[in-house]
Amino acid sequence: MASSVGNVADSTGLAELAHREYQSGDFEAAERHCMQLWRQEPDNTGVLLLLSSIHFQCRRLDRSAHFSTLAIKQNPMLAEAYSNLGNVYKERGQLQEAIEHYRHALRLKPDFIDGYINLAAALVAAGDMEGAVQAYVSALQYNPDLYCVRSDLGNLLKALGRLEEAKACYLKAIETQPNFAVAWSNLGCVFNAQGEIWLAIHHFEKAVTLDPNFLDAYINLGNVLKEARIFDRAVAGYLRALSLSPNHAVVHGNLACVYYEQGLIDLAIDTYRRAIELQPHFPDAYCNLANALKEKGNVSEAEECYNTALRLCPTHADSLNNLANIKREQGNIEDAVQLYRKALEVFPEFAAAHSNLASVLQQQGKLQEALMHYKEAIRISPTFADAYSNMGNTLKEMQDVQGALQCYTRAIQINPAFADAHSNLASIHKDSGNIPEAIASYRTALKLKPDFPDAYCNLAHCLQIVCDWTDYDERMKKLVSIVADQLEKNRLPSVHPHHSMLYPLSHGFRKAIAERHGNLCLDKINALHKPPYEHPKDLKASGGRLRVGYVSSDFGNHPTSHLMQSIPGMHNPEKFEVFCYALSPDDSTNFRVKVIAEAHHFTDLSQIPCNGKAADRIHQDGVHILVNMNGYTKGARNELFALRAAPIQAMWLGYPGTSGAPFMDYIISDKETSPIEVAEQYSEKLAYMPNTFFIGDHANMFPHLKKKAVIDFKSNGHIFDNRIVLNGIDVKAFLDSLPDVKIIKMKCDNNQESAGDTNGALSMPVIPMNTAAEAIINMINQGQIQVTINGFTVSNGLATTQINNKAATGEEVPRTVVVTTRSQYGLPEDSIVYCNFNQLYKIDPPTLQMWANILKRVPNSVLWLLRFPAVGEPNIVQYAQNMGLPSSRIIFSPVAPKEEHVRRGQLADVCLDTPLCNGHTTGMDVLWAGTPMVTMPGETLASRVAASQLNCLGCPELIAHSRQDYEDIAVKLGSDMEYLKMIRARVWKQRICSPLFNTKQYTTDLERLYLQMWEHHSNGNKPEHMVKFQTVETSENS
Repeated sequence: MASSVGNVADSTGLAELAHREYQSGDFEAAERHCMQLWRQEPDNTGVLLLLSSIHFQCRRLDRSAHFSTLAIKQNPMLAEAYSNLGNVYKERGQLQEAIEHYRHALRLKPDFIDGYINLAAALVAAGDMEGAVQAYVSALQYNPDLYCVRSDLGNLLKALGRLEEAKACYLKAIETQPNFAVAWSNLGCVFNAQGEIWLAIHHFEKAVTLDPNFLDAYINLGNVLKEARIFDRAVAGYLRALSLSPNHAVVHGNLACVYYEQGLIDLAIDTYRRAIELQPHFPDAYCNLANALKEKGNVSEAEECYNTALRLCPTHADSLNNLANIKREQGNIEDAVQLYRKALEVFPEFAAAHSNLASVLQQQGKLQEALMHYKEAIRISPTFADAYSNMGNTLKEMQDVQGALQCYTRAIQINPAFADAHSNLASIHKDSGNIPEAIASYRTALKLKPDFPDAYCNLAHCLQIVCDWTDYDERMKKLVSIVADQLEKNRLPSVHPHHSMLYPLSHGFRKAIAERHGNLCLDKINALHKPPYEHPKDLKASGGRLRVGYVSSDFGNHPTSHLMQSIPGMHNPEKFEVFCYALSPDDSTNFRVKVIAEAHHFTDLSQIPCNGKAADRIHQDGVHILVNMNGYTKGARNELFALRAAPIQAMWLGYPGTSGAPFMDYIISDKETSPIEVAEQYSEKLAYMPNTFFIGDHANMFPHLKKKAVIDFKSNGHIFDNRIVLNGIDVKAFLDSLPDVKIIKMKCDNNQESAGDTNGALSMPVIPMNTAAEAIINMINQGQIQVTINGFTVSNGLATTQINNKAATGEEVPRTVVVTTRSQYGLPEDSIVYCNFNQLYKIDPPTLQMWANILKRVPNSVLWLLRFPAVGEPNIVQYAQNMGLPSSRIIFSPVAPKEEHVRRGQLADVCLDTPLCNGHTTGMDVLWAGTPMVTMPGETLASRVAASQLNCLGCPELIAHSRQDYEDIAVKLGSDMEYLKMIRARVWKQRICSPLFNTKQYTTDLERLYLQMWEHHSNGNKPEHMVKFQTVETSENS
């Protein structure tokens, strides 16, 4: 504040001397000479003002006030004396008295500039910012060239957020005094606040050029360079500041932050320690030191530092948040949540804490609450890219794909170098089937962050989907290495359990991957703090019936429902009460309708998003055996099983592997799929079905494919059963309406008697080339939808969606005679057609090499594959060419609706299964079409299913035991026509005669297994392998 010393004139020169001494800070001498002068001239108000000012500067406030009061007594109109007295009041904290004295001084002397300056300072201290602004403005009206005052006015406007007005003040100050370093520095602060980083840097640099000893300007320069990540220059700025003020703890702390960002962790730690040494009560430094120690892996010391920061300042929000992060990583989720919430109590606008809390809540399955906190984080910090990306993850989990996509896109707009957001965006593209876009985004993520296991493993899976085998062996080695490292460090592996079967991982690794995902479910349910359920110990409450609950997200138009939709209705209602729990909304298909109608109870748990409440519902139903049909497939809610909603819990059908979870008791399998010798691959106990654990509802869905007729077209004396094929419920009646239909016998030679055919031969109707046959062929050639022949509607097999969409999807049975021909798919009439209708990700280089070898050994053959996906086609073709196979030998077709997909399988001669991961549903589809399948079982469950199907079908000779064996079986089928006919006839017959498609028999066998599980449990036993199939009866008391 400005002191008014007045004007003193005397003949002795003492006044001039006293003024000089005052200005130079020699207050003792100034006082001595003033007192000498005052004794000579007691009425000299100028001397009194100077004495008042001297005592004020020496903090002798009472003496200062005394001399000001004396001056006022001498001259009540002396404005300077009132102003000096105001200074005393201000210094004592008596702001209202100070303001009143300044205002009185200004009333006495309206052009009193020091009075305005002092008034402004007092008004700021009193919180009257607008009044202070007006005081500064008034001072400048009397002297516009007061550049210091104008700069002070700029500071006040800057504090008020009126940055443009502040900028104008600083510019005017610089215009008045170009060498005024303070204004240059202050202007730099405005530019920094406005995000004009480069202008801020320029002005700070100008300030230190004008004043090389300007400490604050060097600190400001270092800070803005740090924020701009120009670390080398930031270091230089801070070091220069420290040369001016070596013991400046805050500068040491800021310098340490730069070292931390540069990756110089040890240097950062030393510098933080120096800051703390200089200022032991420095919570920011302790917090930042903890961050560096954590980065070094010194977690316990980091935790101690965070706690020290909190002892110094219990409301230190950053320390609360960061300590919460440690607790979360240690698995102390509840402690983490409490710390995050405490940080938000202290600082409700703490965006990072909102985001971190949301992330934990998401992990606990509290998605709505998580979403709320992410939204808060974004409201507080609209450019918080991490919060957008993490909110996208939550929305994705809530099945809001579009919302997730928008979040990831926004995160990338904010921070184009945000690798995690690129990876998350890729995952949306991947799940949506946009594989090229996913690959591009994963590659961007890896370019930005080369050491990014999640992105690498997901990219590897995308490349597997499209059969891009560039550097395949190296990729597999790296995947194995990543998983090994993550398991060793007790981290969640980046390879998903469902994908682990595709890579050369050990059984132990595959099981461990599943275990980690099972543990995630336990983490989520532990947060609910639910007491364990009391389970029924007998069947009294259910009237002696065993209650079985099927849990699936696939009750609808999904392959799982295609396989098992009839089973709920086939259970014996006297002994079983069936509950179906849907995890997905109603898709309004007949598949859903059938399950709802035939199960005794159907509950849509998608309407109960809380896992705890959903598990309560299952438990209230008193279910004895709860069946997990999802495993780790899309839509799963394994948390329901982690909560132990039923006393016995089993894996079945929908997931081809172990759950790795302690809460799953059994996996329903069979001796071929899961040999007891490899039981250690499973966390569950093995429970064997007598034939195969796999089942298909094909006899119910596609009964029109039980019989077929063929047209004798370009046969040259050979009758083929798969060039032009007619199927239909009414095919026999249709054939009866045609003249000259022949019946040929096809030898099955299965060494078994079958119902209605004791000579082991199969009858097949053959339509000769006549008017009806020509009409059918013309319909196909001309692309007609259907024709009418003898009152029967005969339809083009490519037009099922146009005729009856529900028949196309398999929800209804086609009511017409359906024609399927090789010409419809560009397949040669005179060649052996090998097919595989799996998704292309199941093909690996060794498999394609086997197929190429087979085609080379069977020159008159082609390979028929699906564009599943289409982007994989050119890769397969190119690799096949590299193996010496012309592109003309591989024929691709689009993916077809379900009924057509199954029906057109009749056109192939042989299906070549994928050993890496068999065709499961697809295997059933092709076998129901009567086409033999060659397989080679591997070590995983997923690679042994086809062998189980073929054994059940009664065709063990199609199971190879080596690569050479696989090729030889396929070649024999493709080159020995009589053998091929016999095998095809056997497959066609055995579909009906064997247990493979006998859903009723399968359900009875499944019931026996359930009863065996319950008897074992009710006797007080823990789960054990059930590999000997028994007939078990139950009673009310069991």
